[in-house]
Amino acid sequence: MTILVTGATGRIGSSVVDHLAGAGASIRALTRSPETARFPAGVEAVRGDLTDIDALRAALAGIDTLFLLVANVPDELTQAITALNLARDAGVRGIVYLSVYRGEAYVDAPHFTGKHAVERMIAALDLPATVLRPAYFMQNDLAQKDPLLGAGLYGSPIGGRGISMADARDIAEAAARELLRRDRSPAPLPAETYELVGPDALTGPTIAAVWAEVLGRAVHYGGDDLDGLEGRLRAFAPAWLAYDLSVMMRRYQEDGASASAAEVARFAALLGRSPRRYRDFAAEAAQSWQGA
Repeated sequence: MTILVTGATGRIGSSVVDHLAGAGASIRALTRSPETARFPAGVEAVRGDLTDIDALRAALAGIDTLFLLVANVPDELTQAITALNLARDAGVRGIVYLSVYRGEAYVDAPHFTGKHAVERMIAALDLPATVLRPAYFMQNDLAQKDPLLGAGLYGSPIGGRGISMADARDIAEAAARELLRRDRSPAPLPAETYELVGPDALTGPTIAAVWAEVLGRAVHYGGDDLDGLEGRLRAFAPAWLAYDLSVMMRRYQEDGASASAAEVARFAALLGRSPRRYRDFAAEAAQSWQGA
């Protein structure tokens, strides 16, 4: 039984690999640079990416279970659909696909609606898959370090409706648990869907208050300026991505993304514990920043 992990060197994928290696799984990791990738002992690094059909076919040979994580790129939908087709051709018995929370609702946000289209394929073809729908990552707010410590400002314009952020570590652990469950099953398992959501509905002002508490200083919310966000993002990201993320933030401001109690409870059942809270994430980050 071997698990192929895509996106294996990123924040989520590398953590998934670590969890799987700790559980004694047989792992193949897809990477563009196997000679420089740093994986736990025993992990087989194979060269390729989701745009290289021949390399992906080779990587899927002999694979029982697939973790499909597709980066936020212009051809994300094509990459995901192609990978699922090739996995089906290769006889893969289990799939865990990393989608997004509220993908079916945020139809104007490109990477949301693209992931929802992938979910439609999984459902239409009755693929043996677990769809994981993570909310906005808490770890995205690590980029707020300089404004928080310098100006006492929380600058992510998430609005006042509330979003149920999830800790990336919980997301990776949930993915690893489902991969192991499917990989160790003697027969393909039925489809499952989980919303990976935190227990708190967070707003810009409430997050600023959390940071004020853990940093021991005044912190203010920077407001809902989406044009400013897009401009800042374009300093280090392509224009299409900056716009995509600004549309996502607009939907957070207009509609929110607050989880139900049932969704949080189902995620907790998958983890075997409660999902991490934002305050605990912020306290850890503050301690590491102050220690540095």
